[in-house]
Amino acid sequence: MSKQIRFNAFEMNCIAHQSPGLWRHPQDRSTEYKDLEYWTDLAKILERGKFDGVFIADVLGIYDVYHQSAQHALTGAVQVPVNDPLQIVPAMAAVTKHLGFGLTTSISFEHPYPFARRMSTLDHLTKGRIGWNIVTSYLESGSKNLGLKTQVNHDQRYDIADEYLEVLYKLWEGSWEQDAVLRDKEKGIFADHRKVHPINHQGQYFSVPGIHICEPSPQRTPVLYQAGASSRGQLFASQNAECVFISAPTKAVVKKLVQGIRSNLVKQGKDPHSILIYTMLSIVVDETDAKAQAKFKEYQNYASYHGGLTLASGWSGVDFSQFHAEDKVEYIHTNAIQSMLDSYVKADPDRIWTIEEIAKFISIGGNGPVVVGSAATVADQLQAWTEETDIDGFNLAYILAHQSFEDVVEYLVPELQQRGVYPTEYTEGTLREKLFGQGPLLTEQHRGASYRYHAKAKTNNNTELA
Repeated sequence: MSKQIRFNAFEMNCIAHQSPGLWRHPQDRSTEYKDLEYWTDLAKILERGKFDGVFIADVLGIYDVYHQSAQHALTGAVQVPVNDPLQIVPAMAAVTKHLGFGLTTSISFEHPYPFARRMSTLDHLTKGRIGWNIVTSYLESGSKNLGLKTQVNHDQRYDIADEYLEVLYKLWEGSWEQDAVLRDKEKGIFADHRKVHPINHQGQYFSVPGIHICEPSPQRTPVLYQAGASSRGQLFASQNAECVFISAPTKAVVKKLVQGIRSNLVKQGKDPHSILIYTMLSIVVDETDAKAQAKFKEYQNYASYHGGLTLASGWSGVDFSQFHAEDKVEYIHTNAIQSMLDSYVKADPDRIWTIEEIAKFISIGGNGPVVVGSAATVADQLQAWTEETDIDGFNLAYILAHQSFEDVVEYLVPELQQRGVYPTEYTEGTLREKLFGQGPLLTEQHRGASYRYHAKAKTNNNTELA
């Protein structure tokens, strides 16, 4: 039986996202990102196409590494301006029943206590359709605007993330017992105070003594996504993530990343296929191969060379303006996304990239490949990707908003459904239930489950979380 294929829509509350320059195309809607209708229309398209969810990226900073200036980011709308990702979710949830929402927020820029409340609130409002993409942030501009003189060291950011998750697990899983909420109107007792516990966390980076201020949401802990592909990031993912998002330019690099992630899971004593891995990819599809190729050629006319290098410089931490177009790309260790340059230099020995090639590649679809063709042609390629790399699905980056997703839903989804490799209906329940066919809560084997009140030693007359 052929492996099943899953789709997320890769989005951002900004203009163009992964295809700088395409906002100028007459069919593109991304300049409408400030309007609720833009997001509600998108949500309806994706739910019609049975997407797992919309995966919303975010940065709190600007891409100012290229030419050591924000000029190209601002003139080309390269992920700036960018609005808050969480505030658009309730509107999208109101017009859908099943679509999931994977939200990117950084552990570097918000204390875990208020963040726990924000995610619990969204999980309540969406009836359990929230996921969280855990990132540690790579833009130094964001760190400086929050008072830091420089970006925290790459691996130390993951050390902080380990404790950040510990605080969250204590709040989400351990503070309120499952039967703490009574809602007893006759007795006038909403919650049994004996079953609501302060977490008393005192660590190296955070001090959180009190209770979680929200009652338990449908999932308690949102579905956990993680996008780090470095060795430290993969270790963190193997301990926390339920879904992993990767991006790489070639199939060979994706296969290597997937093998590393699954190997780390085995080292942690887990089933290597206990998490879902999505890779970034863009699709140009039409009725025929010729029409799709013509459409792609048209898109290339709008692509921004400088926009591509603005993204590449920001992601890698390397100012590509210091090189010539024909220069070969070399690996330079930085404090940004370490796996980004590695995917172009080390991971695929059969490919040598120039600066110009990277700029043109990234300018349409970002750091992922673009698959072009008829529904049958694209379906063949996606099936080959899943079989050869062992990925579970694709984070589809749009080229034109919302036309790219409209085309996928109109042409590609029916073809995949006819082949029996794509869902025809949603599973009922929360996002976790839809993705994994299990209950709404973290499994007992997950790190977060060990922080549940019933799982800890009960001391002090059962009044405090041990």
